[in-house]
Amino acid sequence: MNLKSILNLVLVFTILFSCGNENSKKSEDVMADNETAEFDFFVEQFADVKVLRYEVPGWDMLTLKEQKLVYYLIQAGLAGRDIMWDQNYKHNLKIRKELEHVYVNYSGDKSSEDWKAFEIYLKRVWFSNGIHHHYSNDKLKPEFSADYLKMLLTETNTDLDSDIFEILFNEVDAKKVNQGKGIDNASLSAVNFYGPDVTNEDVANYYKTKISPNPEKPLAFGINSQLVKENGEVKERVYKSGGLYGEAIDEIIKWLELAKGVAENEAQANALGLLIDYYKTGDLQTWDDYNVAWTNATEGNVDYINGFVEVYNDPLGYTGSYEMIVQINDFDMSQKMKVLSDNAQWFEDNSTLMEAHKKANVVGVTYKVVNVAGEVGDASPSTPIGVNLPNSSWIRAAVGSKSVSLGNIINASNKASSAGRTKEFVHDEEELKNHKQYGELADKLETALHEVIGHASGQLNPGVPETKETLKNYASTLEEGRADLVALYYMYHPKLQELGLVDDWEAVGRASYDAYIRNGLLVQLVRLNLGDDVEEAHMRNRQWISAWVFEKGQKDNVIEKVTKDGKTYYNINDYAKLRDLFGQLLREAQRIKSEGDYAAVEALVEGYGVKVDQTIHAEVLERNKQYKSAPYTGYVNPVLVAEKDDSGEIVSIKVTQPKTFAGQMLNYSEQYNFLPDVN
Repeated sequence: MNLKSILNLVLVFTILFSCGNENSKKSEDVMADNETAEFDFFVEQFADVKVLRYEVPGWDMLTLKEQKLVYYLIQAGLAGRDIMWDQNYKHNLKIRKELEHVYVNYSGDKSSEDWKAFEIYLKRVWFSNGIHHHYSNDKLKPEFSADYLKMLLTETNTDLDSDIFEILFNEVDAKKVNQGKGIDNASLSAVNFYGPDVTNEDVANYYKTKISPNPEKPLAFGINSQLVKENGEVKERVYKSGGLYGEAIDEIIKWLELAKGVAENEAQANALGLLIDYYKTGDLQTWDDYNVAWTNATEGNVDYINGFVEVYNDPLGYTGSYEMIVQINDFDMSQKMKVLSDNAQWFEDNSTLMEAHKKANVVGVTYKVVNVAGEVGDASPSTPIGVNLPNSSWIRAAVGSKSVSLGNIINASNKASSAGRTKEFVHDEEELKNHKQYGELADKLETALHEVIGHASGQLNPGVPETKETLKNYASTLEEGRADLVALYYMYHPKLQELGLVDDWEAVGRASYDAYIRNGLLVQLVRLNLGDDVEEAHMRNRQWISAWVFEKGQKDNVIEKVTKDGKTYYNINDYAKLRDLFGQLLREAQRIKSEGDYAAVEALVEGYGVKVDQTIHAEVLERNKQYKSAPYTGYVNPVLVAEKDDSGEIVSIKVTQPKTFAGQMLNYSEQYNFLPDVN
């Protein structure tokens, strides 16, 4: 499952991308190739976002054939870019088109505060793939008036429907994903997975009628479709060629066919062929067949993720958002980190899980450190920095999974991180010193343990359905928290030193625990507006874990709440006892998942992960005001420029970097606009 949060990192790694198009002509927005003497990471900062660039190490180690494979896979991903926009909200594409028209054609005063506010609003919309915040899910609020926007529309001869115009300024569709308790989540979420009259009950009743041919290998019903009501009857609109999003999917298929033609090996080609068949038919059995083939295709220097994958944006956890990541092996780090996957069974056997919930044979876990070459859709702007797929429990158990850590993304983010913010929230100099020495290593190991060991760990009880059916809207936060707990339990363990991964397991473990508690109870609150509940699944899991262990450890003063000079800190007094608490909560989280205990997960998440102490929240926001660095970091992707001979054959591909965020977004809208009539 995609790790849309780094364990214990202060920042959310939110990624923006840029890739080439079929034309070999270099865009005016392109800077220079990837081999500059000193790489310029910074692009710009606006609102709560900082936009950076990232390098692509290892590009020149690829053959031309491998570079073509990367290029074609990125083109396939970009072809589906607008799918994610429409999935996020039914009016997003129309709004983007008209706002971009204003941006390009307005010739009036661009020095005014109103114009600057309009420009920032548009950039936030680009960053979020729509009009709702990429992380909080709240609708973005314009800092300009409705009258000013009307003037801009008139001056540029831009037509924005009055109903849609009003939505930008009113409270309609205020939440993209509404995970509130006791409400109808489907109808009160703006995300475009369900028609306007479809309710939670409709969704549950519809999928109750879906029976997998083999109950031991349940199909991912709903992963690639929208549910609507026609004459009172619930129906599926399937994402496929000839179906919903068919125009873009046909373009995806075209590029995947080219990628298959330059595949590195037969296994990779077979997997791509099944992915093409899946896009043509929408058949869920083909989707499973593809995932099995993709999981088994472990050889080669290039890999990718493409499809309707993660279900975080569905309040009921059925439908996957479109995404693509294309990646190149980090040849050095992958070998160093292979040790974790080689020892996956030891970690399973020595965990705190009940014996019935442990896997007797952890199979097929492959782990690599990779460098991203391009991202699209749900993977951009908001990117994972660690990935473990496929998500199907039965495939994980029977075949295995692939785990990767996105090395160049982590590297770029580390170089742009705010040390000042960390210093503000650490309890003392000893904690800060240990963080500086071991914090980065701890982050990398946590990501690896979360992905390789965490998501591969545990099993459902016989006959218990998938968690999207049993745990419903709490399934995502429970799974991410469970994987976090596996990582945390082992981060303070001598096994890491025995395996040669650290030289001081206690110091690395302390850095890990300090950062997790600091983030879960304090630092991540900078991402919320005062008064907001915690909505996002990963933020919720960080809070319910941290709040639970804080409460359960109070009698032994495991974690102490300290006030100094009017500021709140959390100081860990006993790391060994904290590890025991993480182990206890891991056991319970796995029990909840294995048994499908909805009442227990509801009590856990609602009791510890949703509500925020308003006094502490106000304090954190005030303490954070001194830092100009934005709390969210994003990236533009490199642009791949294909040079062709007279016959049109690609003879070389260069990695270049974009100059501006706006230039790249406008280029994408022009070059990859394959859903003009979607509704």
